[in-house]
Amino acid sequence: MSEANPCLTCGACCAFFRVSFFWGECQSAGGSVPDEQVIQISPHYVAMRGTESKPARCTQLLGDVGCGVRCTMYEQRSSSCREFEASWANGEHNPRCDDARKAYGLPPLTPPVQPVISPDRVA
Repeated sequence: MSEANPCLTCGACCAFFRVSFFWGECQSAGGSVPDEQVIQISPHYVAMRGTESKPARCTQLLGDVGCGVRCTMYEQRSSSCREFEASWANGEHNPRCDDARKAYGLPPLTPPVQPVISPDRVA
């Protein structure tokens, strides 16, 4: 049985950081991100609408940060979103995850507890 994805009860990163990426990820350039969901921020970069200024909150984030959230375009999300991982998701700490959670009064995620196997115990 796997643990629940902590992102589904968080969403802080989507409501804290600017989500910017190369415009080539937009559908008009052959990518997956719908053009109407982004705003141009430089000649080569776009940002998800709602994240281009503070306070940031991606317009595609539904729900309440810290309670229950979901991305309305999860399968079409940008590389910035795909590459951002919750702390300890792959055994590595992500201080940026902690920063976003802290901004919403959420505690940092903790590393998973590893079972201790005694040398005299047969697995």
